[in-house]
Amino acid sequence: MTWKNIAALTLALGLLSGCSIAERLVYRIDIDQGNYVEQKSVDMLRVGMTKAQVQYVLGTPMLVDPSYPDTWNYIFYEQNGHDKPIQKNLILTFNPQAQLVSMKGDYKQSPQFLTPIN
Repeated sequence: MTWKNIAALTLALGLLSGCSIAERLVYRIDIDQGNYVEQKSVDMLRVGMTKAQVQYVLGTPMLVDPSYPDTWNYIFYEQNGHDKPIQKNLILTFNPQAQLVSMKGDYKQSPQFLTPIN
C-alpha cells in the first residue's frame, strides 16, 4: 500500500468511528414530560375516592380518552442526557358514579388501597 492509501484509510476509519465517540461528548438536556407521580402519593389512593379527590392527590391526568372518560392515564417520561429513557404509567379506573375502583401500572398498590375511604 502506498502512503496515500494508508492515510485515506486511516482518515475514513477515524471519521466513521468518531461519530459514536463524539456523540457522547455533545451535551444533551434532560427531558421530563408528563405527570411526575411519587409512590407516596399513590399510597394515598383508596377505593371509593372521587375523581376530585384523586385529582387533588395526583394532579390532572395526562390523558383522558373521550371514548373512555372513566379511565385516567398518568404517564411520566424521563430521559437524562445520554441515559436510556424511563417511562412510568399509572392507569386508574372509575365506576359510573365517579369513584375509584382499580389501579394498574408501574406503581405498587398500597395495602390500604382496598380499604374504602370514609
